[in-house]
Amino acid sequence: MKIKIEVDLTPIEARRFLGLPDVEPMQDALMKQLQGQLSKSLTMMDPEQILKTWMPMGAQGLGEIQRMAWSAAQRAMGSSKKRSRTDPEAEDSPK
Repeated sequence: MKIKIEVDLTPIEARRFLGLPDVEPMQDALMKQLQGQLSKSLTMMDPEQILKTWMPMGAQGLGEIQRMAWSAAQRAMGSSKKRSRTDPEAEDSPK
């Protein structure tokens, strides 16, 4: 024997029927608090502050990273004796 029961309830009605607590007011309060905190955090973070956080040394740090990558590439190719015109260190060296 097979019995099939179909019940058409909203989530609120199902919670009440099963005796579960109504958590909707708590969810609303938490969502408002979360939205307020997110809004406050977003207004405090301007693009300049974000860049300072990501790159503490700024443009100078980028130049240093470029020099390190260039030296590593030269060592890997075995051509550290020969410098090309695109070498950032070649501009600093006396001719």
